[in-house]
Amino acid sequence: MSLRRRLLRRLLAENPFQPATSWWRSIELAVVVEHGLPAGNGLDLGCGDGKLMRILLDAARASPALAGIDIDPQETRDAATSGVYRRVHTAPGAAIPEPDASFDFAFSNSVLEHIDELDPVMAEVARVLRPGGRFVFTVPGDGFHGCLAGPLLPWVDRSRYLAAIDRRCAHRRYWGEAEWRACLARNGMELAHAVPYLSAAEVRRWETLSRFTAGILYGLAGGRLQPIEIQRALRVRRRRLRLPEWLTAPLAAMLGAGARTDAAGRFGCLLIEARRRA
Repeated sequence: MSLRRRLLRRLLAENPFQPATSWWRSIELAVVVEHGLPAGNGLDLGCGDGKLMRILLDAARASPALAGIDIDPQETRDAATSGVYRRVHTAPGAAIPEPDASFDFAFSNSVLEHIDELDPVMAEVARVLRPGGRFVFTVPGDGFHGCLAGPLLPWVDRSRYLAAIDRRCAHRRYWGEAEWRACLARNGMELAHAVPYLSAAEVRRWETLSRFTAGILYGLAGGRLQPIEIQRALRVRRRRLRLPEWLTAPLAAMLGAGARTDAAGRFGCLLIEARRRA
């Protein structure tokens, strides 16, 4: 069984109410594992409830010493009891309550695209990294919009459709390698690697799944609630729902059936590795 399929099964088991996100994350986490998660003392920026990091560590067979930070107290409450982190902070990324040069690496999975004022966060990450420390993060890239199929109805304006996707996903930016290189340089870091992932076909698979799951719920909520708020309103996030393995196996096979890369080399996301300058 491929790494991606194993991850998809695990993600579906842990988050049965998020099939589209599980599809995206299974590809994303496989790329992180293949790239290599740094060792040592690490910071998980935007740690959420800790589930994703547990799945990543199990897949990578890694056991770094981790601190987690997230702005959402409901998420950090669960992260603090997850057994993943030595300590968890409820704080914004622009005010990390840790000493200077205290981490060998920082990691952030699909978080930075949601932050309005990014430079203060990047400067703070650089502050808590030791010289030469690594910052590995994943984000939607400048090809994301181009990979989307667009509205089902031909008379629906594509630009309005894309704006609606951005609002639902709370995406603030779609930067390419050049923009990330400049931002990192402004804040004491250097871009070392930029790895594209999530092909156009895989983005469209996510688009279809989300259109008929989170997209419907978002529309029913009048576009006023983010997906995590809808999950909380429906009380599915706190019920510890978990699918059995006999059900996740065929579900993962169905979601992944016919998945392929894009012949034109189009990708929707980037994994970035940066190093703090000495």
